[in-house]
Amino acid sequence: MSTAPISPRPGDGPGLVHHGLVYGSDEEFLASTVPFCRDGLEADDAVLAVTTGANIDLLRQALGGSAAQVQFVPADRWYQSPGRTLSAYYRYVDQHTAKSRHRRVRVIGEPVWQGRDALETVEWTRYEAAINIAFAPCPAWIVCPYDTRTLAEAVVSDARRTHPHLVTGPASNPSDRYLSPTETSGAWERKPASSVADGREAVISFGADLGPTRVFVNDAAMSLGMSPAGAQRMVFAVNEVATNAVRHGAGHGRVTVKRTGHRIVCDVTDSGDSGDAGIDWYAGYLPPDPARRHGHGLWVVRQLCDLVEVHTSPAGTTVALHLNLT
Repeated sequence: MSTAPISPRPGDGPGLVHHGLVYGSDEEFLASTVPFCRDGLEADDAVLAVTTGANIDLLRQALGGSAAQVQFVPADRWYQSPGRTLSAYYRYVDQHTAKSRHRRVRVIGEPVWQGRDALETVEWTRYEAAINIAFAPCPAWIVCPYDTRTLAEAVVSDARRTHPHLVTGPASNPSDRYLSPTETSGAWERKPASSVADGREAVISFGADLGPTRVFVNDAAMSLGMSPAGAQRMVFAVNEVATNAVRHGAGHGRVTVKRTGHRIVCDVTDSGDSGDAGIDWYAGYLPPDPARRHGHGLWVVRQLCDLVEVHTSPAGTTVALHLNLT
């Protein structure tokens, strides 16, 4: 097996390299990941492998003694919600590159697709796209494996849209289907999923005083089966989004609370009649600048919620907040 480094090599300066690895056998998986890890260790990069238990075993065996220098994490422990997963990667990069401890981090990051419903699949796909802008300045080289033996054809096809390069063995080539997250055609934009409520929806309008809205969301969520702790998380998330609408949008809006299957969903809608340009669909994936007083809200909201959908149209902006009933 070749141990040549995956190409093209990133430059010496900071900046993201994001590859998709479409594989259909153990041999194809190892042909790319083993040289990727070995080359990284030789370059004194921090190396993290987040993948399936079976692939962890394969990598450990193939790397031999070098495996002790690689951090292994089962994918189902890492890929639980898009916002929290992205935050975990930020922490890993910061912990291992601060004060020049390592020049760069290398990550094998294999998202979990099995068991996801249609909405989760769409949002995890958009997460893969958002990485390209969220991590753009980071000294990180990420290879995301996609196993054609177990994944739906649509998921594998989307890998070619979300990764600028595709890797085969130790070599890579540009993906001719790559679609930037900032694509102006609106290809990544989508309305929040239309889901049928289990029972009646609870609706309240809000203005500058958000106190009644917080009480309403807490009571509505708990009446639909949410735990007190979950209701508090939802209240905080709704308050952050509604505050943004009051300060930077029309100054008023509407909150709809409903239960759809195993989730409580709160839609926070700003009518947008103030002429506000709205927010990007990937808002909250980019970490806020600590020097700024504002801009932290949606980042926090993505840490609190299991899924967050953002959609802006001429009619206004809707942020759909999903929290699982657990």
